[in-house]
Amino acid sequence: MCYVFFRVGRAFQYEGPLKESENIHRVILAGLFLSGNESDDLLAEMRPSWNEKIAAGTGEKVEMINQETPNAHINIANIFPSSDKLSDGIDELAFSLSHLFQPDLFIRIRPGYQDLILEKLNRANVQYEILPRSAVRLPNGLRIDEILDLDREVVVQDLCSQRIAEFLFDYRAERGEYSIERTNVWDCCAASGGKSIMAKDILGNIDLTVSDVRESILINLKKRFQKAGLTDYNSIIADLSSSAFTGNTGKSIKNGLYTGPPVTRFDLIIADLPCTGSGTWSRTPEQLYFFQPESIKKYSQLQKSILGNVVPRLKETGKLLYITCSVFWHENEEIIDFLLDRFPLKLDRMELLKGYDKKADTMFAALLSNL
Repeated sequence: MCYVFFRVGRAFQYEGPLKESENIHRVILAGLFLSGNESDDLLAEMRPSWNEKIAAGTGEKVEMINQETPNAHINIANIFPSSDKLSDGIDELAFSLSHLFQPDLFIRIRPGYQDLILEKLNRANVQYEILPRSAVRLPNGLRIDEILDLDREVVVQDLCSQRIAEFLFDYRAERGEYSIERTNVWDCCAASGGKSIMAKDILGNIDLTVSDVRESILINLKKRFQKAGLTDYNSIIADLSSSAFTGNTGKSIKNGLYTGPPVTRFDLIIADLPCTGSGTWSRTPEQLYFFQPESIKKYSQLQKSILGNVVPRLKETGKLLYITCSVFWHENEEIIDFLLDRFPLKLDRMELLKGYDKKADTMFAALLSNL
């Protein structure tokens, strides 16, 4: 009930003395109605006419809500805040409506495990859908860790996050699919390490460096890498947004030991940077409710600060893969304009990875080359 309240709370416009705090129960019931497609016990008790129409289209549901709550008009377009700041190409209404529903669960099958994974899923009588590039759609809420060996056999990763693989395949094809030369890769804001594992699976022969400002994150990443069979890498604790960062600072760890600075020039830098996360809010609808528009500029400035320190670490023939899970122009296209204006880079590919029409997250990615 908390989730459905957050999904629709800002879409209501109140008239006269009616206040949101006095009508939370009305918003919850409306949220249950709009977000549901099967009979709900609470609706059956409190709003039987709504429950009978639970499978109706969104437009019909909105009309029913507005008729029965005349002092609390709902505007679906207002579900998502700051829609005037969206990246190019987003269908504002379709994107807003997508937040009424929880996205599906997606996994990426790691190389060599497809037959085993399908056998396990079939044995567990799990309903699934095989998608391109070893992606699998699963029911939301499935206890996948009780069926599959996470990180060793599969990686839990949203569908559009998996589509970052397309950029890595582009990079591999240009570099030479069967090149024996090792690729120096830096996952500069590694977080849980999902992009690093993907890079290893696709590029194969890499010298990997990961970094993050939070030591606790890198400790957890190490455990995940061990399960994934990724043991030979450098790990750095560093604040990449700091003006003091030069690429040779920070604490470096080699296989769990402190060793000194890692390679300072890279063939590929993966920059999956901190952002508003606005492309994932259908999974975390409380963000819709508590979002402050000024945070967009704050993250945009942080991204520019990090990139200002990271891009100089590219080799002369290096490439930068910029990624966000944001739908805001200031964190996406504006950042690419910033990079092209400030550094000798050219844009190879840029794409808004739409997931709102696929019950998935929406992301943004761009691949740039050093000139």
